Amino acid sequence: MISSSLHLIKRVSTLAPKFPRLPTRLVNGRVSPAENGYIDSFSLLNSEKSIEELIQQPLPQGIDDHLFEFSEALRSESLAVAKALRRVTEGKASAQAEAAEWKRKYELERARNLQLEPKGGHCSDLNVERTGNFEDRTVLSDENSDQCKLCSGKDDISAHEVLRDGESDTESSAIPNKMMRKASFKLSWYCKGEKCNRHKHDIVSFEKGNITTAERSSKQISLKWESPPQTVLILTKPNSNSVRILCLEMVRWLKEQKKLNIFVEPRVKSELLTESSCYNFVQTWLDEKDVLLLHTKVDLIVTLGGDGTVLWAASMFKGPVPPIVPFSLDSEHYREYLTSILRGPISITLRHRLQCHIIRDEAKSEYENEGTMLVLNEVTIDRGISSFLTNLECYCDESFVTCVQGDGLILSTTSGSTAYSLAAGGSMVHPQVPGILFTPICPHSLSFRPLILPEHVTLRVVVPFNSRSHAWVSFDGKGRKQLGPGDALVCSMAPWPVPTACQLDSTCDFLRSIHDGLHWNLRKTQSLDGPPS
Repeated sequence: MISSSLHLIKRVSTLAPKFPRLPTRLVNGRVSPAENGYIDSFSLLNSEKSIEELIQQPLPQGIDDHLFEFSEALRSESLAVAKALRRVTEGKASAQAEAAEWKRKYELERARNLQLEPKGGHCSDLNVERTGNFEDRTVLSDENSDQCKLCSGKDDISAHEVLRDGESDTESSAIPNKMMRKASFKLSWYCKGEKCNRHKHDIVSFEKGNITTAERSSKQISLKWESPPQTVLILTKPNSNSVRILCLEMVRWLKEQKKLNIFVEPRVKSELLTESSCYNFVQTWLDEKDVLLLHTKVDLIVTLGGDGTVLWAASMFKGPVPPIVPFSLDSEHYREYLTSILRGPISITLRHRLQCHIIRDEAKSEYENEGTMLVLNEVTIDRGISSFLTNLECYCDESFVTCVQGDGLILSTTSGSTAYSLAAGGSMVHPQVPGILFTPICPHSLSFRPLILPEHVTLRVVVPFNSRSHAWVSFDGKGRKQLGPGDALVCSMAPWPVPTACQLDSTCDFLRSIHDGLHWNLRKTQSLDGPPS
């Protein structure tokens, strides 16, 4: 239809001399007959015949080809615009990161210069100086101030030099069978240009200049009380009669037998007072300010319920978390277990949490965010009720990871590896393994497999400007928020883990949970009788 119309217009312009010229004038923006107010009927009849002849003529070839080329040009232009928008988004993100990095380097260099100003010392080019006692002194370059951080500080660990007594360089070179001396070095715990003790673990040892590490996952963590606990916080699952009965017994036993101070939720306190007025000794809080100070008053947390109660207990504390002792609904021998917990020592599992914050597109810097959310299991970005696939650009520190196209993305801790991440195809990971799970939800590509990233990285998930729909983010299944084009979600490992008491140790508890809770590798055993081999 479009090609026929274009051809008709072209034919009318070429056959213009065949038409009688009609005098016209403009009336209210429209073309109307000329001054006499009418058109000659003979001229009109000739015009209609000419148009009929024009329509009956065959259409020339090549017009559809031109329209096809025009549509292809429009498609290529739209793709170019989309790529330009993506480059603008990446450029903006990199510019913000670069500005923050330069600001941080400037503050570090300024603080370092203030510390070194009385000494007058500075880093020079790489030199190796040898003295009479064969000591190597390595001085790093001043080209990168961050590298200077690696070779200075009281937390540095020096390697032992390997050199036999009484040997000289000439003797070592003359006798090749003798051990050559090794260069000395220092190691510092390094985190994004700064010396950081947050991720410091005593797992590196040195012997004769060789570095050896211990397996962290095989080492159990033990907690020993320096003074006996005085205050216990009890959190319960709501709307459960079995939990309410267990809470009544436990509160009275802890007060009468162990002489402990008891904190409960306001809801639980009203239930206890409704049961009996003798429970007026229990304490509670009034507002959110009191909740923020609970970690300074509570020595131990007891949860009565399932994993959801543990998640609720962890979400109450935005900073340090007291040790948590979880009890299931079928706990019968709680007196013996709590007595051993209060006496100590106990085996605990440090369950790390993710701290997340949202940076909106209109924010001028990364510090203008909506506050920090802490999650114990996972943070999920999905498409919500939209019928379109999510389009998410993911970055690890300053490196581009991938563009997620699918139903969404899960950023999980190792404690949450057996939750939503496992249902989406992620691996089960021991909770003491340091890492962040990167699991796509129903990806559009079959080669998009889950990742396990180190714990010290910072992940940034951005909704690009050319995204066809918004995205939605939730934190441990709650606090759902919308992410528009240009908005970003930034996640990193929180410095405050959640210590959880173990029944035996962390490995036995983990294996028992996947066997009993998930029925992992549960299958029918083959019979012994069969054909002879």
